[in-house]
Amino acid sequence: MKSILLLLVVLFFVITPAYGQLLSDATGLINRFDVQTSGYTFEIKLTSNFDLTDYSFDKDQKQIILYIDSGLENNLGEIIIPQNLVSGDFTFYLNDQEFFPKIQSNEKIHFITLNFTGSGSNVIAISASEYLSGLTEIVSIENKISEDLDNDFLPPDRQFDKTSSDDYLVWLIVGGVVIVIAVFAVIKLKKN
Repeated sequence: MKSILLLLVVLFFVITPAYGQLLSDATGLINRFDVQTSGYTFEIKLTSNFDLTDYSFDKDQKQIILYIDSGLENNLGEIIIPQNLVSGDFTFYLNDQEFFPKIQSNEKIHFITLNFTGSGSNVIAISASEYLSGLTEIVSIENKISEDLDNDFLPPDRQFDKTSSDDYLVWLIVGGVVIVIAVFAVIKLKKN
């Protein structure tokens, strides 16, 4: 019985670190963010193996700027941009250097595959030739008032809630401790 208990304790410390491995190059973090412009709200979706720290949209330049941070050398991302927000001819810059990602489009979205190297902080600028294609600009008093209001319920500096992978490790450790306690209880009951 003691050998089984010892084996369970040893397995607990051997199996637990296996789940604490680093993210692979193919892991996808999903970031959804809204661009509010000219009375419309457009959702942009970014799935990537790097972290989106901030973003901005300039309607005069027809440009989306993504501020990213990566711990990996090989970066892969897929971004979905609505056709109505920006369209036409695209130009892409990574840290002020032009690069050429793969672009696929249909009548509703642009699907852009970003593939580049370089860890650390990077800036991706996506410029288009058309803005609000098929839509007219909406200017209303309600939108003007809501833009002027201070949104105190939002976190400062666009810091969004993020789920950490450490939560899974904590649950795994707690589960292992519960199993060890249950084994001790069963052994104690069998002795009595």
